[in-house]
Amino acid sequence: MRVLFMCTANSCRSILSEAVFNHLAPSGFEAVSAGSFPKGQVLPRSLVTLQQAGISIDGLSSKGNDAFEHNPPDIVITVCDKAAGETCPVYFGPALKAHWGLEDPSDVNGDDAVIDAAFRATLARIEQRCTAFLELPFAGLDRHELKHELDRIGTL
Repeated sequence: MRVLFMCTANSCRSILSEAVFNHLAPSGFEAVSAGSFPKGQVLPRSLVTLQQAGISIDGLSSKGNDAFEHNPPDIVITVCDKAAGETCPVYFGPALKAHWGLEDPSDVNGDDAVIDAAFRATLARIEQRCTAFLELPFAGLDRHELKHELDRIGTL
């Protein structure tokens, strides 16, 4: 099963989600990420946060959703935060879609300790959601039930 995590810039939340998912996922599951308006580079603090958590940063890069045109995902999860007024990217196609809004830790103001805490909190929420996702009984869920479960996980 291939999961695409999307946000606007593909430099923070979707990158963190891709890395955490792949860190936790068993064989047969894979995450990738993309942005509707990719920055072209991953935020250094995103990479540092992952490394401090013992999560690989190999292969992480900021890219657009056109990178997956010939290898589409099974599920698309947007992680932009509606409450922050962002426009979430839309992926058209047969993939199942869900929204797991996350506040952008790169928007947090303060000293390094405050910003680091925001990144760690976002990483912890992503880990909680990815763990819940990977614990789903996929064989026993139809498409509608899976969509319901993905939406529920987005509220954790």
